[in-house]
Amino acid sequence: MRIEDALRLAQEAELDLVEVAAQARPPVCKLMDYGKFKYESAQKARESRRNQQLTTIKEQKLRPKIDTHDYETKKRNVVRFLEGGNKVKVTIMFRGREQSRPELGFRLLQRLAEDVAELGTVEAAPKQDGRNMTMVIAPNKKPAVRPRATAPAAGPADAPQG
Repeated sequence: MRIEDALRLAQEAELDLVEVAAQARPPVCKLMDYGKFKYESAQKARESRRNQQLTTIKEQKLRPKIDTHDYETKKRNVVRFLEGGNKVKVTIMFRGREQSRPELGFRLLQRLAEDVAELGTVEAAPKQDGRNMTMVIAPNKKPAVRPRATAPAAGPADAPQG
């Protein structure tokens, strides 16, 4: 349909000619109230933002020569972050001569990844970045909770007569 004809129809119906799909060939337009269209699209955008899940990145810093008790404390923090649904960036800071032994940091990160494997997966593999070595662990997707089957609902025979 020609644009002039569509505009004439819109004026006769006291509506607006709204372009719905500009990328389509030919472009798709509808006769509708533009204010209502704008309001409904804003509502949809607000609803999609509400359903969006924000993931924040928490950071845990370690040293290559960490004691076992300190390691357990740091691991417990990582577990808490992953259970909260956050990504965790684990950073190992090297000082002085430790920089010549990056394999110590790599082994420590591997050990941590294995210890929290049931809660998260490695998103970014260990990577040396100057004096630091970093790795990112993302939480595993939570399995969908299915409603349990309960006792059958009251049928029409059990319904009160009224």
